[in-house]
Amino acid sequence: MISKNKVKLIKNLSQKKFRDETNLFVAEGTKLVLDLASSFQCSLLVATTDWLDENKKTKANEVIEVDAAGLKKISNQQSPQGVLAVFCKQTYTWDDDKLKNQLSLTLDDVQDPGNLGTIIRIADWFGISDIFCSEHSADTYNPKTVQASMGALARVKVHSVNLVEFLGNYKDKMSIYGTFMDGENIYSKTLTQNGMIVMGNEGNGISSLVETQINERLLIPNYPEGQATSESLNVGIATALVCAEFRRPGK
Repeated sequence: MISKNKVKLIKNLSQKKFRDETNLFVAEGTKLVLDLASSFQCSLLVATTDWLDENKKTKANEVIEVDAAGLKKISNQQSPQGVLAVFCKQTYTWDDDKLKNQLSLTLDDVQDPGNLGTIIRIADWFGISDIFCSEHSADTYNPKTVQASMGALARVKVHSVNLVEFLGNYKDKMSIYGTFMDGENIYSKTLTQNGMIVMGNEGNGISSLVETQINERLLIPNYPEGQATSESLNVGIATALVCAEFRRPGK
């Protein structure tokens, strides 16, 4: 049986303030928990008997066995998948020399946790190991972000930085790409295999201050040219299109 204090802890972790105070976050579901357990310290594992029997190698500081009703009491999901885990957050550093020779993503005030989680998953798919988020972007460890990342947080390092200052340090050392309506067609542009890709806010795009640090302007064209279409793309979809083009052989 899970105690009231543990229930309170887990419920409170839905709030960013409490996640920051405790340095903890919540993940649910077998694949997500097992993926994260390979890279994050598991502080608390709450699972059904069947789940524990099937996943005996999963390590945690504390394990609590519950029935389905007990798990549903603490879960944020309509149909809990047998396990909920509380993990310790991580902060990362980066190596300047390595960063200059790789492709990275930078996010300018992406607000929706689901979008952020999707972008983390996209980065993982395309072999991008570092994402640099502005200080007002969605929280990496929001339960919706964690869920949408589908375990990619185990492999992708997410950093919180002052984005204008951060990009300013690299502006003269590498290509910094951003998408704009007056950019160069991404499908005909020669792209480098290293650099930084800046993706903007869902409603406002890339801010004017961040724009001053961008030295390569890209356009994702709509089709057919000149025909009225949707005003813009979802930032997750746009990120996937841009990353795919950078990874296309011959680019």
